[in-house]
Amino acid sequence: MSRVMTYDSRSPQLLDQVVAAGGLAVIPTDTVYGIVCDPCNDAAIDRLFQAKHRPRTKSIQVLLDGVKAMKRLDLSLPAPLDHLAAALLPGPFSPIALVGQSCPLRTPRMEPDGPTQAVRVPDSPICRALLQVTGPLAASSANRSGNPSVETVQQARAELGDSVDLYLDGGPTPGSVASTVVAADKADPDGIHVLRQGVIGEARVRALLSGRSSGGEGQ
Repeated sequence: MSRVMTYDSRSPQLLDQVVAAGGLAVIPTDTVYGIVCDPCNDAAIDRLFQAKHRPRTKSIQVLLDGVKAMKRLDLSLPAPLDHLAAALLPGPFSPIALVGQSCPLRTPRMEPDGPTQAVRVPDSPICRALLQVTGPLAASSANRSGNPSVETVQQARAELGDSVDLYLDGGPTPGSVASTVVAADKADPDGIHVLRQGVIGEARVRALLSGRSSGGEGQ
């Protein structure tokens, strides 16, 4: 049976216990509610995919409490993603990082040029307080694959049911739009490929690279 709790000072330690035991949890982020687990635990990652009915051919993100955590995981951002990350993180921006040989994560996606990993540093006090205790978390939106993202823990519960061990209710998220996912692309004039347009519009992302104002569209 799942446990549903309103977020309070005990929540980070409780989440840490669930994750360490190989469990699944649902937490609020700065975009939508996410389902999370230990990114170094193959069995937990399998459970996450099963809970979402998500094809294993699709990738999942890793949530971090700060950009500096990437170095500890042997992850790096190629240009110009490093420039975008400096401007947009923390926030609803998910750059695709390169994965080094000593990376302990079990979530990277295998590409022809080597493994990659989408990363996120949420601009959410609750989410980052959780991450400061748990460390990195594998994450995906808290809905069944193909369904709309959810803004409340009640909606997440309706989507995922008892497949999740712990639901943390931090109130409604700012909206139902997910983060913007961007990869490096040498063939593009700006050096990027927007894999998913989310909260931050593509025009704003490209404006940052061309030196135009970072405000306006996509705010």
